[in-house]
Parts: sequence; structure tokens; C-alpha cells
Amino acid sequence: MTPVHAAEGMISVQSSHSVPDTVTRLEQRLGAAGFRIFARIDHGAGAKSVDMPLAPTELLIFGKPEAGTLLMQSQPTVGIELPLKYLVWEDGDGKVMIGWNDPAWL
Repeated sequence: MTPVHAAEGMISVQSSHSVPDTVTRLEQRLGAAGFRIFARIDHGAGAKSVDMPLAPTELLIFGKPEAGTLLMQSQPTVGIELPLKYLVWEDGDGKVMIGWNDPAWL
């Protein structure tokens, strides 16, 4: 997968799976790598609950407190970007994308 910059400071790659399956796969891989999953937010379900249209979109919030703490000890303002996040969405062409903040922007 070749990363593309969807928005300034953000990297995105295409997934070959649905939004829910992509997020589940990310959860499994992150958990196996020792990351803690803090939340999985289904923005599409939130939009549906107020009768508003939104393509499938989920946010996965995760981190490793040991690593995050070290970062904040050297640069406290990086805390605004922590915990880390993946945004997974279906674009207007039906492609599923995974996006995250470019570490260079942190």
C-alpha cells in the first residue's frame, strides 16, 4: 500500500476490507503488539441515530502509556495528540481508507 496524504498532516492508505472488518483487524494487530485499545467509535452509527447520512466511518483510539509518557516527558504538548488514533472510512468511490496523523506533525 502506498500512503497518500489525505489532508495536511494526515497519511492514508486503502484497505481491501470493509470498515468494520478493517477496524477489527487493526484492533487485533495492535493488541498483539502490546497496545491498549481505549475506544472504538462508530461515527456512522452516531449519524444514523440522529437521522443524518454518513458513510461508514469508525475511529479507533489506542496507545501504549509507557511510550506516550516518554514522549510527553520530552515534549508535553504532544499530549494533545495522544492517545493515537486511526480513522477508517468509506470514501465517495466506495473505497475503504485508513488514516492517521503523520508522526512528523506531532
